[in-house]
Amino acid sequence: MRWVTFSHSKHPAERTGILVDGRIHASAPGTTLLSLLGDDGTRLAAEGEALRRDPADVFELDAVQVQAPIPTPPTVRDFYAFEQHVRTARQRRGLEMDPEWYELPVFYFSNPYAICGPDVDVAIPPGGAEMDYELEVAAVVGMGGADLDPEEAERNIAGYCVMNDWSARDIQRREMKLSMGPVKGKDFATSVGPVLVTPDELEDTRRNKSYDLEMTASVNGVEYSRASLADIFWSFGEMLAYASRGTRVEPGDVIGSGTCGTGCILELSMVHGIDRYPWLQPGDEVELSVERLGKLRNRVVAGAALRPLR
Repeated sequence: MRWVTFSHSKHPAERTGILVDGRIHASAPGTTLLSLLGDDGTRLAAEGEALRRDPADVFELDAVQVQAPIPTPPTVRDFYAFEQHVRTARQRRGLEMDPEWYELPVFYFSNPYAICGPDVDVAIPPGGAEMDYELEVAAVVGMGGADLDPEEAERNIAGYCVMNDWSARDIQRREMKLSMGPVKGKDFATSVGPVLVTPDELEDTRRNKSYDLEMTASVNGVEYSRASLADIFWSFGEMLAYASRGTRVEPGDVIGSGTCGTGCILELSMVHGIDRYPWLQPGDEVELSVERLGKLRNRVVAGAALRPLR
């Protein structure tokens, strides 16, 4: 099933529903996608089947504002799971692959309050000049748990969607010199959407540790990035299991894959030069597309002025 979270001018509150032949079969007001999670997928599947037969409302897709599937997730963890991206970035800095990367599916926590959906403007953060996109796929946790094994963790995934982990590379570069990971260079915006696709819709594309889904990114209609989700080194089950180690994951948590190979300007400019792949500017339109998961489109706009700390 393909789940959508949306709002309508006549119904401004958050609604959810499934896509059927280009129309949204909506649940009753007050039902959110997050409220349908929390078990092994039974409730989500039952609601979807009921909506096919007897929706509370039906909306044309172009008459609503599509939001992120989980507009304010409990947590957002973004991993670093594509070897090509990691290897290329390290090689260009004169570094070999760290053997521990193959042993630990590392991640950082991002900002659940900075989640946005498709077709909304994304502002360059205060003080930033090197704006970048990151082409990723996110998994949404359907059932919580602690100390999960990878197989159990993968069964706990409710679905998948496109994710853009926007980055201010100049701010990020300064922050990471201080050995605390990315902070304000990352937490200003993360785009997710446009739909949440349940795993059964993807099973026929399974290859290696994931799904053979084509991933592309374009800026102002010009293709920049191309990869396959099947190229991922760490499976989503392995990432989620690591996230649950010694703690809990909960329904609605977002697990990002990290950038695929060629999936950001930072990597492309390292290989081909900054003149060919310049940083994003106000007015640029970025479109990320993942086969079966849809297209996630946002426009970059100028941000607020930087206010001094002291």
